[in-house]
Amino acid sequence: MLSQVTRHFAGLWLAALAVGAWGAQAPLSVAEIATGVFVHRGAVAEVTRDNGGDIANLSFVVGERCVAVIDTGSTAAIGRALLAAIRQHTRLPVCYVINTHMHFDHVFGNVAFEGDGVRFVASQRLPSSLSARAEGFLQRVGDSLGEAAEGTRPVYPTELVDTVTTLDLGGRRLVLKAWPTAHTDNDLTVYDERTATLWTGDLLFVEHLPVIDGSVRGWLAAIDDLVALGARHVVPGHGPVDVAGSDGLERERAYLSHVAATVRRAIRDGRSLREVIDAGESETVAEWQLVEAFHPRNLSAAYTELEWED
Repeated sequence: MLSQVTRHFAGLWLAALAVGAWGAQAPLSVAEIATGVFVHRGAVAEVTRDNGGDIANLSFVVGERCVAVIDTGSTAAIGRALLAAIRQHTRLPVCYVINTHMHFDHVFGNVAFEGDGVRFVASQRLPSSLSARAEGFLQRVGDSLGEAAEGTRPVYPTELVDTVTTLDLGGRRLVLKAWPTAHTDNDLTVYDERTATLWTGDLLFVEHLPVIDGSVRGWLAAIDDLVALGARHVVPGHGPVDVAGSDGLERERAYLSHVAATVRRAIRDGRSLREVIDAGESETVAEWQLVEAFHPRNLSAAYTELEWED
């Protein structure tokens, strides 16, 4: 006879298989990390057919009047599975879909939430950044996932945040802040005042190696401000969904500082980017996952940024 613990994990495994099929009725698994705050943890992985593109953390927050969704996943199917999870917990309408930045694993599920007066909210710089790369993103998702990507297309924000704005869900306020260029040029954070929960988007990676698609200098500056917020619950874009924010941010700071220092030293010594990439890794990157996929790209991004640094 299976023990209670064994039955529990067997159930989780079967649920994961069901979600892996990406049928419209298969809800994503979510954890309630604070009152009315539900988060789904994506895999720390690149997009593959095995994971169905489920690689980012996705959330929803329930107010007295309506629901806000924070990031929607890589495909229309994942967006539908997130909507199914919402319906397991509340019948309140979804009034807002908030995108923390334009990468496809955070925005391509938006299509599942179109209609019924849903307002899509993002940084004012998201539309142009997404438009410039949407075709490439769609090609990558289609090539990686095949039929699982069917129906996926970009849905652009209807409301833009240039600095700070507040959304009212009924007895619950979310504070949205648009950031200077850091992980991308269109990062947006969300803060729930009721539970002191902070969604960093990809301004914070945990376990998954941080990915520079903006500015290493800007990102390091943003970390200082994020640490100062002192949130009780922190939801990163990737990795464990309720973390000690200062610990995670300090680990991320150490990695990004290492990248910047490595590149600055190479530039000072007259070494090429190829020489920097071929030099091998250090203990600073050993604790992270997906190093081979993203560390060379980070060095390249930082080299391009810092080569003409004053």
